[in-house]
Amino acid sequence: MSGFGILTAQIAIPLAGAFALMLVPNQYTKAIQWIAMLFSIASFAASLAILTRFSGGTYQMQMTEAVSWIEPLGIHYRLGIDGISLWLVVLTTFLNIIAVWFSFYVKSRVKTFFVMVMVLLAAMLGVFLSLDLILFYAFFEASLIPMAVMIWVWGGSKRNYAALKFFVYTFGASIFMLLGILTVAALHRNLTGNLTFDLVSIQKSVASGALWAQAPHLQALLFWSFAVAFMVKCPVFPFHTWLPDAHTEAPTAGSVILAGVLLKMGTYGFLRICLPLFPEATVQAALPMTVLAVIGILYGAAVAAMQPDLKRLVAYSSVAHMGFVVLGIFSLNHIGIVGGAYQQLSHGVSTGALFLLIGLLYERIHTRLFADMGGLKAKMPVFAALYLVLMLSSVGLPGLNGFIGEFMATLGAFQSGIEGAYGLNLLLPILAACGVVLAAVYLLWMFLKVFYGPVTNPLLHRLKDLKTHEVVMVGLLLIAAVWGGLYPQTFLAPMDRSLAAARLMATSAPGERPSWADSGVQIAEDGTLFGPSEGPLPEFVIESSSPSTVGVGR
Repeated sequence: MSGFGILTAQIAIPLAGAFALMLVPNQYTKAIQWIAMLFSIASFAASLAILTRFSGGTYQMQMTEAVSWIEPLGIHYRLGIDGISLWLVVLTTFLNIIAVWFSFYVKSRVKTFFVMVMVLLAAMLGVFLSLDLILFYAFFEASLIPMAVMIWVWGGSKRNYAALKFFVYTFGASIFMLLGILTVAALHRNLTGNLTFDLVSIQKSVASGALWAQAPHLQALLFWSFAVAFMVKCPVFPFHTWLPDAHTEAPTAGSVILAGVLLKMGTYGFLRICLPLFPEATVQAALPMTVLAVIGILYGAAVAAMQPDLKRLVAYSSVAHMGFVVLGIFSLNHIGIVGGAYQQLSHGVSTGALFLLIGLLYERIHTRLFADMGGLKAKMPVFAALYLVLMLSSVGLPGLNGFIGEFMATLGAFQSGIEGAYGLNLLLPILAACGVVLAAVYLLWMFLKVFYGPVTNPLLHRLKDLKTHEVVMVGLLLIAAVWGGLYPQTFLAPMDRSLAAARLMATSAPGERPSWADSGVQIAEDGTLFGPSEGPLPEFVIESSSPSTVGVGR
């Protein structure tokens, strides 16, 4: 047991912020707002401190912490970080600053609102840092409550229905995950005689092949018990129906966090738990998961094109974009998995920015219907320019971050389809690529309806463009989108080893799989395990022009 460290501080800072806010009287609105902002900035600073200490030269967990918690039940407080979770932690704290900043517009129950934001931040960070399955589940479920409260109290006219639907869907699906966690722990105890929920220890027994040798018939069932919870959270078609309602009714800060971070808890769960713990079942599930991902891409795009409401259009576009994440992950080759992981970050930035811009517009005209808009470019040229660039990022325009993830995820699916690996074929990535075209159609149509044509609504004549602080707020996300498109290596390099390990955990034979517990083994350029006797590995960079080696070249 190593005690507490910087990862605990990362979770504790927003909890301390929530506690500090509770001590401030309700009438001191400005103090409440700035305390929330101060703790949000401190949380982001902590994530940057973690980033500076992180090494991309290994796939093992770093900065690990462990403290005895419920010893008789084998439950411990265990935290750690690797390349899969690193950028999600940074993205979470970054978007939280934006959400808090925008929420200075909130006028009712201000203290309670910011307490919910701080508690939600701590829960989401806990999901990305947990290495104990029970702790992971606790944080996974804890994130539901503040988000549901935010929708229920500060949402739109149908907020009660949206909040209840969100809670029931996600909580109900998570029950299957809890049953899966208990069963996996029981199987590990039967094998080792030690009851533990330690993810690293359980994965080690999976890597050797010993865990599933005793109960091979249970692996597929347990995979789907976890997968259902993650599919609802993503969401994957047909478990997506809670998302448009939740986005439409949520306050703007809730939509930014929901799109930017909360959805990523599902795809993160696939990478962190499903691939490492259920390898054979993951391979068997590659085809059905890819089919569902492609259906989600096409369905989300088609339904988005028919929406009369800006928020609902962007909400359905999230179903399509998260489909590319799932497509990349279950292509089960390196370039696809890296593309899926990168698309998580890209979607968080671009879609979070679009919801932010929609919120800024709503604060001025109090409507999101296309019928009430038109000609906004003449009245708000700065707003129109920012919206255009961030919308093109969501479309996947080369030079912006959205292109990198979607291209790599689709290319990975093409590569698996050409090889006929895991039952995949070329039809699926071809259909997915059609989804990119459809995204361009409905987003450009939306831009035309909102920003061009005559001004028919008399209320729009009094519109004023974005204020300086609003331009800065959106500009931070714009910088992230441009940087991610022009210099993706900044984000790809630290993820590479961990994603390569996740793929090998799922696709290698027992005894040939990497284990987080084996610090003496690394991954070589050709994707094979690299023993300590062969000397140190150089840092990975992604410069190779060959699709088969993108992400694992020197």
